[in-house]
Amino acid sequence: MTTPLSNNGQQMLRRDLFGQTVSGLAGVALASLLKQQNVLGDSVNFDASMPHARRMGHHEAKAKNVLVIFCAGACSQLETYDYKPELIKRDGQPMKGGPAVTFQGPSGNLARPQYRFRPRGECGKMVSDMLPHLGGIVDDISFVHTLTNKSNTHGPAENFLSTGFVLDGFPSIGAWVTYALGTENQDLPAFVAIPDPRGVPQASVNNWAPGFLPAVFQGTPFNSSQPIRNLAPPASIGKDKDNAARSLLAMLNEQHLARNPDDTDLAARIASYELAARMQLSVPGIADLSTESAHTLKMYGADSPNETKAAFAKNAILARRLIENGVRFVQLFNGAYASAGRLNWDGHSDLRNQYDIHGEILDQPAAALFNDMKQRGLLEDTLVVWCTEFGRMPMFQKGAKGRDHNPQGFTAWLGGAGIKPGVSYGVTDELGFKAVQDVSSIHDLNATILHLLGLDHTRLTYQHNGIDRRLTDVHGHVLRELL
Repeated sequence: MTTPLSNNGQQMLRRDLFGQTVSGLAGVALASLLKQQNVLGDSVNFDASMPHARRMGHHEAKAKNVLVIFCAGACSQLETYDYKPELIKRDGQPMKGGPAVTFQGPSGNLARPQYRFRPRGECGKMVSDMLPHLGGIVDDISFVHTLTNKSNTHGPAENFLSTGFVLDGFPSIGAWVTYALGTENQDLPAFVAIPDPRGVPQASVNNWAPGFLPAVFQGTPFNSSQPIRNLAPPASIGKDKDNAARSLLAMLNEQHLARNPDDTDLAARIASYELAARMQLSVPGIADLSTESAHTLKMYGADSPNETKAAFAKNAILARRLIENGVRFVQLFNGAYASAGRLNWDGHSDLRNQYDIHGEILDQPAAALFNDMKQRGLLEDTLVVWCTEFGRMPMFQKGAKGRDHNPQGFTAWLGGAGIKPGVSYGVTDELGFKAVQDVSSIHDLNATILHLLGLDHTRLTYQHNGIDRRLTDVHGHVLRELL
């Protein structure tokens, strides 16, 4: 006899119920086997009481640390590293078949690069005169000329670069890296973001946020002119009283945790308080640049009469000191929020005059940072990445002397641990408008960064709302031509 069972108003036979149950159990078994073979991805197991303890990756790493130099506002590839002789020839002509309207309005005519290009280094890489100091390091770095972004709006495009997603709420790459690997120095933050002296980038804290990862993996923002707030105890509290208070607090925390041994949130909070206490001793020494020699300050441009350049140079020195002391992931921002190009690289209306300002601020300090790390041996274990959220159009905007947003083909470069020097990967079309050969994405760039840290981007996962999320979503491949 068969007994019909109800299934959303439909009749189900008992044999059908048993058959579907068997299929479901088989699926569970298959998922278990795939998980054992790392096909479905890996989550990270860490001790909540020591969330930043050093952890191993999936394979042997070339790099231990990462330094990202992020030019906010979309630095033009056509005024920096993507040399296009055809654009010079066709200066002032309409772009045949080009877009009549771009992000901010009607298109004008094609416009030649606003700076002269010349060959640099032994590799002969063509680099703009806007960046003479950075042009001097081309033999040590590799270029990716065909990056693409999903958005042509600054905030979402910065999100995509830093988190792999256009929308808010996803973990930044620094949070993913410290979640996976922890850090080398337990007395300093594992992940530090250094905002530009002119302000924070357009997507602000999204660039260093933990998203749905545990909050302990968020970046700590501070720079040379704005140190970590509330780091020092009040002047009215002496050292003995401060130490006594810390000892009492540690004892109370231990007792409370002993009564609640499975409360991982409590353990994480205690760990963060203990790190904050250790930072009171470690961070002031790191941030104190008075110990740097006059030669070093001059090399970076920290003695410049240009106050913004001097402040950015000090930020660059701070970045080196953090890497030198084992901080796992450092973001160094050049440029702030949307401001009609005054405070960042968003050159819509008067690109040449604005880039004269921004180029001077970036060039010497960033090149000195790279060279200083090289001479100290830090590049043996550190990956350096220069990037921006998207590029600019080959034509000027109608009625203006600036370029509109262009996410269809722009440039980044990488140097240091694991990177083959003197390589240029990918080609944009003859006008620098669109990537046409070896087209790559932000997911590819992030997959490559993770690979050099010993992480397989397809296996680094975190389950959120029932989905195994990862930095590269379901995309990305390692740019092995650079390795």
